[in-house]
Amino acid sequence: MLTDEKNVSATYQQLTLFIEEYVERSGAEGVVVGMSGGVDSTLAAYLAVEALGSDRVFGLLLPCNLSAEAGSHDALTVAEALDIDYEEIHLQPLIRGFEELISGDAERDDRVQALGNAIARLRMTSTYYAANTQSKLVLGTGNRSEQLLGYFTKHGDGGCDLLPLANLYKTEVRALARHVGLPRRIVEKPSTAGLWAEQTDKEELGASYERIDAVLHYVVDRRYRAETVAEELDIPIETVWEVVNRHLETHHKRRLPATSGREVTE
Repeated sequence: MLTDEKNVSATYQQLTLFIEEYVERSGAEGVVVGMSGGVDSTLAAYLAVEALGSDRVFGLLLPCNLSAEAGSHDALTVAEALDIDYEEIHLQPLIRGFEELISGDAERDDRVQALGNAIARLRMTSTYYAANTQSKLVLGTGNRSEQLLGYFTKHGDGGCDLLPLANLYKTEVRALARHVGLPRRIVEKPSTAGLWAEQTDKEELGASYERIDAVLHYVVDRRYRAETVAEELDIPIETVWEVVNRHLETHHKRRLPATSGREVTE
């Protein structure tokens, strides 16, 4: 975990070097970043500019509802401050088509979940289209908390070419964002995937990232038993098991597709 300024500074240097070296090795012209106005995508875009220069970073703003449009305003402000080229495309016309396809007899909660996944995959498709037409790579914005919880859409926001924040917990992302001087409004705003109105990560996950990250750190990184974690953090054992079970149940999201017979790599 990032516990002091020295660690944060070293992490900043490591991530910018990673982006620079990976893009150079790939022979790509630069990167495309899907920008939502949240701390993850803002930090990813900032690091990309630091690593590659503003002329090699392209921001894609893809709002899908009124809530996402509010974030899109912040993303636009960030894109202009970073002096990068960007484009805003509203996904609502495409989403209406998916709503017609999946309405059927499905329960409302099932429709909302299916539509949210469709939106995430539309964003991925749009981002890759922009990257392909510009000979760029797709720079993912997911963090370690989301990866370990499976809190992303398979083949959606999980689809990218490089993922610089993948080893940083959400709380560490905020720490690094403060270190590089990102606006306080963006660093501290409630996290949301922006897939439907009033959505927040805290409500969906059932706990704050401060608590979730602490549990994941003890369970995944330090291999503590759930009972020990509950005692160490002074939180209900039920909360620990909710986080652990979410991690275990989403294992498939962190793996390549299952195959039968010989390995593809042979």
